[in-house]
Amino acid sequence: MSTTVLYSPDGVRAAGSNVLLIDVRDPKDFAAGHIPGAVNMPDIFTYLAETTQDGLHKLQQTFATLFADYGLDGTRTAIVYEDALHTRYGASCRGYWILRYLGYPKVGILDGGLSAWRGEGGTLTTEVTRPARTDFPLRPEASLMATQAEVRAALGSSTIKLLDNRDRVEWLAESSSPYGVDFAPRKGRIPGAVWIEWYDFMKVTDNHAAFRTPDEIRALAATRNLHPDDDIIIYCFKGARAANTYVALASAGFSRLRIYMGSWNEWSRNPELPIEGGLPKAAAPYNGG
Repeated sequence: MSTTVLYSPDGVRAAGSNVLLIDVRDPKDFAAGHIPGAVNMPDIFTYLAETTQDGLHKLQQTFATLFADYGLDGTRTAIVYEDALHTRYGASCRGYWILRYLGYPKVGILDGGLSAWRGEGGTLTTEVTRPARTDFPLRPEASLMATQAEVRAALGSSTIKLLDNRDRVEWLAESSSPYGVDFAPRKGRIPGAVWIEWYDFMKVTDNHAAFRTPDEIRALAATRNLHPDDDIIIYCFKGARAANTYVALASAGFSRLRIYMGSWNEWSRNPELPIEGGLPKAAAPYNGG
């Protein structure tokens, strides 16, 4: 696996021609201007996963096909970007995590997204790149994924910790999702989860978002009794914000991280699964500066 996760605009340029830039924005935004050579894959953001055996198989086959269509054969480095790290609910990090889960060996994220690219003088184009189709090297990394069954089994566990990083209104059971208050059939949270809103892992200045330092991230996590050696399952609504938090925690030395990719979209649709409502115990905002 490649060791670099966050690529600066200069780092993208230095990586040369053996890079495929993957733009996860809406097609209309991509058509209006994108980084030269980039391809558009909004499915990375929009896809709603299920974590049953059939659901995981569909997820793997869907994205293996899409990435094959864009020429990812294991030799090219895939670098994913959005407008900024905080503007599309962590979509670029979701793309990074999906590629990691599928076992792709060379993948990273444009640090700061298109905002950083523009800020450092990067040009945009409306020309469309059409890579030659190839065979995608699918080798799923099951250790990165938490299924609904595994989350259910972890309820009440003294060794597995659940981290909910949705927006405050979702954690407080005031809204079911970012798509609308009643998009999902139930509002609430998974019992026993602690909460850190995903924005808190970043600092935003003039619409440019950057992850906090490793020390700050560890200090923030410690306020919820989360530590680098803990076995942690992260969830949000569909795994995008969870992927953003995954990248933040991994950068701070957390090594036992899984994402519940089905997240609240899947959990809330099964009436047999328990949920919590009411005022949470860990809703205080982070005041680390």
